[in-house]
Amino acid sequence: MEILAFGVQADEKPLVERAFAGHHPVRGVDVFLNTDTAPIAAGHEIISTSVNCDLGAEVLSGLAAGGTRMIAQRSTGFNNVDLEVAERLGLTVARVSYYSPYSVAEFAWTLAMAVNRRIVRASTRTRDFDFRLDGLMGRDLHGRTAGIVGTGKIGEAFARIAHGFGMRLLGWDVAENPACRELGLTYVPKEQLLAASDLISLHVPLLPATQHLIDADALKTMRDDAILVNSSRGGLIDTAALVTELRAGRFTGVGLDVYEAEAGLFFLDKSLEAVDDDTLARLVTFPNVLVTSHQAYYTEDAVGQIVDTTVNNVLDYTAGRRSENVLVPRS
Repeated sequence: MEILAFGVQADEKPLVERAFAGHHPVRGVDVFLNTDTAPIAAGHEIISTSVNCDLGAEVLSGLAAGGTRMIAQRSTGFNNVDLEVAERLGLTVARVSYYSPYSVAEFAWTLAMAVNRRIVRASTRTRDFDFRLDGLMGRDLHGRTAGIVGTGKIGEAFARIAHGFGMRLLGWDVAENPACRELGLTYVPKEQLLAASDLISLHVPLLPATQHLIDADALKTMRDDAILVNSSRGGLIDTAALVTELRAGRFTGVGLDVYEAEAGLFFLDKSLEAVDDDTLARLVTFPNVLVTSHQAYYTEDAVGQIVDTTVNNVLDYTAGRRSENVLVPRS
């Protein structure tokens, strides 16, 4: 039985093929699943998808009509999947509930340090043999306050790095993490965290309750010289409100690895096209903003764990087993 995997990146493809070897043949395609590409899944009982694939009602109906019965999502997030429709259509859906938290936490710190120390601007200058220091001054993070919104496995890994920098730690979450408390982290209300933190990093899932968690009011609560990092989900931030604050000259730096309207843009080469997203076009023009293409998870270690878990999810499905990764069980 051939597995069809959508949205497979060039670096990811050999890892996917190696993981499935000896189990099922797999065909990885670089296109993302949407209403236009769904027909190529016809005849495939099992498909694998990435976080920027469209698994809304229309696509799911097309998949079911074409014979698909199982969707193995290669990500932790599943906000792109209409689970109620999938259950109604009898589609089994599984995800990757865990992979290396260090990949994302380390990249979040990469963004934080890059905007704090003006690394992109400095690199661009030195390519032109401009070695001035004007406009490149950053700040020591030692002794300053890191606000960690979401203290699960990734938030904990981020907190451990912040602790190594000698930072004061504040946290906000619906459930406290004892390991973070052992690091000296103090849990406070979200508004207090935003107002008191020099560096704020987001590590919560995108759910209805967290959509635009950082909205216009939350942004106004933050310090004018704060650093904001989001390596979780783009929808956590009201991007239009963020642009408004940036236009007012606020924030030392903003590092974004995700964007709320990234589907159809991220993971694709749009360099020769006119991008009609005015908000993103404005966002990338700010000198204190760094936008990357949802790559925080993209390490050999993390991607290897993701594809290995995906294979196990497929094997569980074919064997009639159910694991903690199953979002919609086999009917």
